[in-house]
Amino acid sequence: MHIATWNVNSLNVRLPQVLQWLAENPVDVLCLQELKLVDEKFPHAELAAIGYAAQAFGQKTYNGVAILSRLPLHDTMRNIPGFADEQARVISATVDARTQGEIRIINGYFVNGQEPGSDKFQYKMQWLEHLHALVHEQLRLHPRLVLLGDFNITPDDRDTWDPVGLKDTIHHTVEERAAFQSLQALGLHDAFRLFPQAEKSFSWWDYRMLGFQKNRGLRIDHILVSNALQASVTQCSIDRAPRKYPKPSDHAPVIVTLG
Repeated sequence: MHIATWNVNSLNVRLPQVLQWLAENPVDVLCLQELKLVDEKFPHAELAAIGYAAQAFGQKTYNGVAILSRLPLHDTMRNIPGFADEQARVISATVDARTQGEIRIINGYFVNGQEPGSDKFQYKMQWLEHLHALVHEQLRLHPRLVLLGDFNITPDDRDTWDPVGLKDTIHHTVEERAAFQSLQALGLHDAFRLFPQAEKSFSWWDYRMLGFQKNRGLRIDHILVSNALQASVTQCSIDRAPRKYPKPSDHAPVIVTLG
């Protein structure tokens, strides 16, 4: 079974790329972030034509998340219950993975935070606290769980092109990394780090200053698997190819394989 995450940075713009990528990489589940469109404009018909049903949670101009699946989806939940939030950042659903059994998927577009000390950073830390509570409860109900998406956090210095120059800046702060570790402490594992990986493996590159060409990137798109799924993970990789598409997203897909 193959599960992927990809921040597409506008599904209106990137739909042809998503369709192309799925034709070349027919994963079972693809989780998208930054749809930047309302639910009424979500391209259900185009995705159904290539075999994918979808559950979406959109918002005009900003944010938005979706779960695309070739397998049955049920028990969809939007955002974080008990946390008043006008931004469409979380969608969860259970996938009937047949031979794998049911797997709970939580797809998140984590708050960027702008800069440490700002109001947006405070919102990020509050959001992370409530996400932690959500994941804790969902793990109790669904031991077979995958938390994935654009985390906007580099877990450690291996995940940034300039650990010295970017130390304590947004995505690199002690507070953000502690929140990431707190999620892992619930019983989650960074699937990418379950295997040896090339140095300077990133999933995001700035559009400016030849960021991709110079590999000045960050690994901020993650797939965390629960204790119950860890042993079944056989591979996790970043597909850099879509970052070379014309008018690409600034993110690349991350794919995990469950054996």
